[in-house]
Amino acid sequence: MTTAAHVPGRTAPRPGGVGRAPHSPFDDRMALRRVDWDAPSSAAFYRSLEAALEPRIESDGMDPVRNPYAPGAGQRPPELAGRERELRQFEVVLERVARGRPERSTVLTGLRGVGKTVLLNAFRSMAIQRLWGTGKIEARPEQSIRRPVAAALHMALRELAPRHRAPDRIEHVLGVLKAFAQAKSDDGAGAKAAKGGPRWQPGIDVPAVRGRADSGDLEIDLMELFVDAASIATDLGVGIALFIDEMQDITPDDISALCTACHELSQNGGPLIVVGAGLPHLPAVLSAGKSYSERLFSYTRIDRLSRSAADYALTAPADEEGVDFGPEALEALYRVSDGFPFFVQAYGKVTWDHALRSPITAEDVEIAAPEAEEELAVGFFGSRYERATPAERDYMRAMASLGDEPVQTTDVATSLGRRPSSLSPARDSLIKKGLVYSAERGTIAFTVPHFGRFLRRQPD
Repeated sequence: MTTAAHVPGRTAPRPGGVGRAPHSPFDDRMALRRVDWDAPSSAAFYRSLEAALEPRIESDGMDPVRNPYAPGAGQRPPELAGRERELRQFEVVLERVARGRPERSTVLTGLRGVGKTVLLNAFRSMAIQRLWGTGKIEARPEQSIRRPVAAALHMALRELAPRHRAPDRIEHVLGVLKAFAQAKSDDGAGAKAAKGGPRWQPGIDVPAVRGRADSGDLEIDLMELFVDAASIATDLGVGIALFIDEMQDITPDDISALCTACHELSQNGGPLIVVGAGLPHLPAVLSAGKSYSERLFSYTRIDRLSRSAADYALTAPADEEGVDFGPEALEALYRVSDGFPFFVQAYGKVTWDHALRSPITAEDVEIAAPEAEEELAVGFFGSRYERATPAERDYMRAMASLGDEPVQTTDVATSLGRRPSSLSPARDSLIKKGLVYSAERGTIAFTVPHFGRFLRRQPD
């Protein structure tokens, strides 16, 4: 492991008090002479004592301001370790699409906390660096994707428009986009307009094009919109990428329409791709929408980090701050985090704050771990647990009592002394809330790693 370079005769910079030059007994005696031993009150005496000794007292604690770790929702860690293969694969996709070569859209799947959103944002940054047009949405249950997709593609076209030499072409496609956004559809979008109320305005200062992407049938409208938007990217020799997070929450009808539009693009070679991210059951959701979806998308499962990748995620940013980790500390951190990227950042951050000096030790991890677990219990786990009804909590507790792997729904029912059919409402509601997913037919699993362990620690 590399450490900060040391220049002979100088003290290498370290966080907090680490690396300070040692003081001599003479300096200590001089500090004591500055104490006001004849102070008129005890308060005055202790103030003078503090002022005299404070410069001589070293704090070897790590500087929390320089703590490099970032355990946030979708927040990119200081070192995106262990995802080199996925980044290289997407780079190939970008190059192939821009050159007019056939390529499938991309779907990332995995549990919560494995870094899907972080990787999705990294992919978007790669596309932007290649001057692609990009837009991103986050799907929500029971919400049509018509307006979010319109807003995302509007953003993508705005990125491409300044480089296009035919303003009339841009205006035409923007007019199609406006018609798409305002179209009345079967799901209720545009209902206000149908009743004479104000129409939704997408911020496009051109008249809507009639007869294109405005039928109200999302499948037809998405196909026409995607083809027209892709033609702008073709003119510039680049592509358009639509990024969709929480893709499993798209309604079944909209999933079907999206698959159809992607299928049309794959047949005519238009340089527009969809890059989605979602929970492990997303492939099944897409397959239910269109049976050919398994050939339409390239699926990549995002999982926990290997030991070497997790170590690098911790040590690389620490090296930048001149701080080392002992091998036992890295082993302890991997054991408590289980290699899940969010947990690596969460435990790493708290351990840094508790460490007394560099190198960080296994004892530092042991002291910090309970605080990290308490923070996770309140935020990462607790916020989700609070969203569940009493019946749903009983269902999840029964799951947790059976272990951390996917469990049979019949076993959950047996544990609760109920018929499986009577538990279907609770199970379906938990799936809609994104707390559990159907791993295989007849099985159920938590979407959040270590959630079973959290539940087993909760009082009944």
